[in-house]
Amino acid sequence: MTAFIALRQASRRDASELAILADIASHGFASWLWCADVANGVSDTPLERGRLKMSEEEAVGGWRDSVIAEAYGEVAGVAIGHALEDGIGDIEATIPATEPMLALQKTVVGSWFIGSLGVYRHLRGIGIGRRLLEDQIDRADRRPVSLITASDNEAALSLYGRNGFLEAARADAVPLFENSKSHAWVLMTRSAA
Repeated sequence: MTAFIALRQASRRDASELAILADIASHGFASWLWCADVANGVSDTPLERGRLKMSEEEAVGGWRDSVIAEAYGEVAGVAIGHALEDGIGDIEATIPATEPMLALQKTVVGSWFIGSLGVYRHLRGIGIGRRLLEDQIDRADRRPVSLITASDNEAALSLYGRNGFLEAARADAVPLFENSKSHAWVLMTRSAA
């Protein structure tokens, strides 16, 4: 059914697509984070900063950790995953908005962590997200798999639930703006295969 979907390892030249898709997957949270670097003069726009981050050689969650899905002759989606190592315990949140997610990640050290899974809107609902998720589970190499999604992201919660993920914990999200809709970050885990 999903034979029309081709997965490939991302390359450095995919950094622009990776930044866009990471921002889509995070519902704009990534570009909000990158805005700080614009204010500091590191780049001219948030997406330019995202592109720079994604193109870094040794960046965790950058192009080396990314798998791209292609369908109908175009980039359709991305999954970004990596082993969550002990070193995360030494990382401190530099801004309040990242504290809840970092605290959740620290509870699943040793798992394969899916940091982003996103598909362009016009290509959703045809199995691309499921195929990317299956690939990440395979890449986990018999480790437990973990991810964090927003409590109000029904499509993601449904996809992950149908694929063996269970809610492990929640943490209230720090509002980004005064009028931000309140939600929680949901840590979901899947047992080792």
